[in-house]
Amino acid sequence: MTLQHLFDYDPGLNLLPYDGEVNYYGQIFDPQTSDFYFDRLFESIPWKHDEAFIGGKRIVTARKVAWIADKSFSYTYSGTTKVATDWTPELLSLKSKVEQMTDTKFNSCLLNLYHNGSEGMAWHSDDEASLGPMTTIGSLSFGAIRKFAFKHKVTKQTLSLMLEPSSLLVMKGTTQAHWYHRLITTTTVTEPRINLTFRSIINQ
Repeated sequence: MTLQHLFDYDPGLNLLPYDGEVNYYGQIFDPQTSDFYFDRLFESIPWKHDEAFIGGKRIVTARKVAWIADKSFSYTYSGTTKVATDWTPELLSLKSKVEQMTDTKFNSCLLNLYHNGSEGMAWHSDDEASLGPMTTIGSLSFGAIRKFAFKHKVTKQTLSLMLEPSSLLVMKGTTQAHWYHRLITTTTVTEPRINLTFRSIINQ
């Protein structure tokens, strides 16, 4: 999928051919507002290097993360558990915007900071029990344009799109049960990217 103009996207269009629902809203802010939010998030979020346990080994990533929520929700993935910190004013504003556009309430947000294109995310699903079986995730991006891909868990069919600065991608329904997704690494991107994934923790 190639880049299109700001108003060319149809958020009612399901990008997945089956077994899930993904909607792309395109850019939801003008460039000046997008740059403002990137700068504020870069400066105000308590970023920390992510950790994962793979094959019994502790891995510390170059990518940095933060976990924010309404309460001190804990969130466990890749063998590590994070305890949430408080929302910033900018994050609350962005959460309200995404909730309004998607007609969905969120109580938490996992943030990722990728310093350049060499940092990405391997194939995975956000299918933790704490998110429930039919979870909705609102993914809001700022900074560098990056390629994002999906792969069906059974058929292995793949599809991808370029995520623009201030663009909103929503994954819902059975998407996490049937599809993997990843952020593809590249040597051509030298700028940083911040990604906010708004979520709803249900069992705490």
